[in-house]
Formats: sequence, structure tokens, C-alpha cells
Amino acid sequence: MSNLEEQLTKVRKLQSRATTAKMELYYLAEGLPINWTKVKTAGRKTFNAFAELEAAKEELATLENSQ
Repeated sequence: MSNLEEQLTKVRKLQSRATTAKMELYYLAEGLPINWTKVKTAGRKTFNAFAELEAAKEELATLENSQ
């Protein structure tokens, strides 16, 4: 498997993880004020997932542009 294919697979996995985190945060927010103490943790998890996804997408773009 080439670096490009590996990076594309990584992006897909991170996209799935970020979407899951986003939905967890969404459902938590819909239930407010119940479990309001979990919002900060869920928000941080979602933020980190999307930050990692963004970095992986940038790396993928770099690999695509180098070919």
C-alpha cells in the first residue's frame, strides 16, 4: 500500500471518529441541562478529533500534490 493510500485510509477513519464525536456532542447538547458537566469533555474530544482530521487532510493534500 502506498503512502497516499495509507493516508487516505487514515483520513477516512478520522472522519468517522470526528463524526461520531460530533454526534455525541450534539445529543449531549440536546439533553441539556441533564449531564451538563459532560459538555466540556465531549467538546474537547470533538475538537481534538477534528484537529487531527484537519492535519491528516493537509498531509493527504501534500501527498497528492507531490505526485
